[in-house]
Amino acid sequence: MARRVAEGKRPVRLDAVLAGGDKGADIYAHNQRKTCAAVGIEYHLHRLPADADVRAVEGLIETLNADPVVTAIMVHLPLPDGVEAERIQSLIDEVKDVEGVNPANIGNIVYGRRSLVPCTALASVEMIESTGVELRGKRCVIVGASNIVGKPIAVLLMRAEATVISTNEYTEDLAGLTRTADVLVSAAGVPGLITRDMVKPGAVVVDVGINRIVGEDGKRRTVGDVDHDGVVSVAGHLSPVPGGVGPMTVAMLLRNTVDAADR
Repeated sequence: MARRVAEGKRPVRLDAVLAGGDKGADIYAHNQRKTCAAVGIEYHLHRLPADADVRAVEGLIETLNADPVVTAIMVHLPLPDGVEAERIQSLIDEVKDVEGVNPANIGNIVYGRRSLVPCTALASVEMIESTGVELRGKRCVIVGASNIVGKPIAVLLMRAEATVISTNEYTEDLAGLTRTADVLVSAAGVPGLITRDMVKPGAVVVDVGINRIVGEDGKRRTVGDVDHDGVVSVAGHLSPVPGGVGPMTVAMLLRNTVDAADR
């Protein structure tokens, strides 16, 4: 990545928008700055107050869109009350939209584009492919159907000619479906949703869930959607939480950032 940045035709710059004082977003922004610096990407964080209204956020996005020096834009969530995330994401110039959240970039997945698509979805599929599994004809079950994670993952796997089943909170007999999956991706945001008896032996299991819970010791910790201790002995591959999809998502964000500058 650092070599691509150094040899690129123009400087690579990522501008991030953070409205409010959400601790998680602050930590993410801090880590972004360090990661960008490590590979030579110029990073600018634009802070807005927690009570910023939609006009303030839209105005900043429009300014960044129009600035030719800015090659990549992302918006940290959550946004202030009354500011709809999808509305703001749809305003980001699609060629600078390195999170792949503009509807135009999400739609391009259908046509096989793998650059500037939602980073978490791309990270999940890259991790699946890294196992060496032949996706063509394999049954893939996606638990969760959000617009920027579950649905894009499903379409990316369809593009790989897998047989894809997308589930949601109204799906009946979820366990009956997941037990048939050669590849199982859980992006529901429900701690411990996927248990050992719901996993086919040898399956590739990708845990996208990032859930904060209070443990028996009273301390808060991060867990996924998958009961790791129960599933690890039956799955062929299982991504950890934390340390799995999260870091890979950051890597995809940086790759998208470099791609955006190249364009």
